[in-house]
Amino acid sequence: MVKREGRREAFDRNKILKGIHIACGKRPISTVQMEQIVDEVESEIREAFTTEVPVAAIGELIMAKLRALDNVAYIRFASVYRNFTDISSFEKELERLKVSAKSIAAPKLTIKK
Repeated sequence: MVKREGRREAFDRNKILKGIHIACGKRPISTVQMEQIVDEVESEIREAFTTEVPVAAIGELIMAKLRALDNVAYIRFASVYRNFTDISSFEKELERLKVSAKSIAAPKLTIKK
């Protein structure tokens, strides 16, 4: 994958899972659900990209999956991914979340059995 500053690094499933796990801390989200997010993200990027993957694409996919699953986990992940620097950054993201929740129902994550 290609990082924002142009550095390249191998896709690391465990690193992605760790970030999701941190965002989902103390939330009613199972390890199975977190692993499923990583499975889906990995599958989607393999389908969409044949070579290098911009890290932004991975981050956006993760945020979409978390948003569909749990708004608190989504905000936690977004705060790190988008590098919120102050309270107004949080407020803006929360407002976007409120507006989009009113206008569009987020897709639900299906659980593999």
